[in-house]
Amino acid sequence: MSQTTYTVTGMTCQHCVLSVTEEVGAIEGVTGVQVDLPTGAVTVTSDREVSADQVRAAVEEAGYQLAS
Repeated sequence: MSQTTYTVTGMTCQHCVLSVTEEVGAIEGVTGVQVDLPTGAVTVTSDREVSADQVRAAVEEAGYQLAS
């Protein structure tokens, strides 16, 4: 099991959190997503390797950006 934290920009409310959680949580292998709205930290827990590109695509699908 692995855990990686990313920073997402543009989230301003609970709806944003739910959108990011839903999209990132749909990635194959992801077992958990925790979002800290004030800091933009998104911690992804998975039972297999999940690439930053996969997370970036999911975050962008939700309408936000992954900080570089």
